[in-house]
Amino acid sequence: MSASLMVIVILLGSIFAGGLGSLTGLGGGMVIVPLLTLGFHLPLIDAVGVSLFAVIATSAGAAPRFVGTGMNNVRAGLFLQIAASSGALLGAWAAHLLPSRWLFVIFGVVLLQAAALSFKPTRSDQAGASASSPLALKLRLNSKYEQAGEWIPYHVTRVLPGFAVMVGAGFLSALLGIGSGAFKVLAMDKLMKMPFRVSTATSNFMIGMTAATSAGFYLTHGDTSPLIAGTVILGVLTGSYAGAHWVAVLPVKILRRVFAVVLILVALQMLFKGVGLSI
Repeated sequence: MSASLMVIVILLGSIFAGGLGSLTGLGGGMVIVPLLTLGFHLPLIDAVGVSLFAVIATSAGAAPRFVGTGMNNVRAGLFLQIAASSGALLGAWAAHLLPSRWLFVIFGVVLLQAAALSFKPTRSDQAGASASSPLALKLRLNSKYEQAGEWIPYHVTRVLPGFAVMVGAGFLSALLGIGSGAFKVLAMDKLMKMPFRVSTATSNFMIGMTAATSAGFYLTHGDTSPLIAGTVILGVLTGSYAGAHWVAVLPVKILRRVFAVVLILVALQMLFKGVGLSI
């Protein structure tokens, strides 16, 4: 394949990755990593390094679309990001030292279970938890968001369990380059009972900061190709800006189903890698 054709294919794949990543809050890594490793035979460690920059681009392209709507809970995102960034530093260090097969299998099984739960709508899809926990009140994490011209207030609960999951989310992001949005969205949606749209938008806000924590580590180790990274960033920025528009437009039921299907694909990808196969 010629260099020009390779750039075009990577650009188109990156646009799709950015759109899907911003729509679900997962980041575009679940498309970028297999595209580069299976399609262009790039070493996994190099693909992960490029993917982290794609996740940053997803966040940069999607987050501005939520400004002024309240969907992006900045206060909660910044608090949870402390845990996610700590995990990302550990993951970047472990990626160059530890075999990761057992992590692929464990996370794959967990994500399959989470995908099954995500298909089912919950009471908190629109209004969040029934009441805020004492810690959420102290940190003022409860907020409101705009939907169809109406401002909907919501509560937040189980802050500490959500904070703990974010450490693992950051670790996974740096280790596998998938953005860790799966665990971020699940933590805010299932544990902290934040509305699903808010969970997705806040994840889009956070994933860039998490990826940025470890991206520099890959860059200094020479694990990032400037040509490939530049092409991926351009495509992902374009796709994520468009995808973020549909987060506010599509019904929550459809968003949940898209999220669950993508989660299943990510889980299968992890399980196959864990047992030494490729898809």
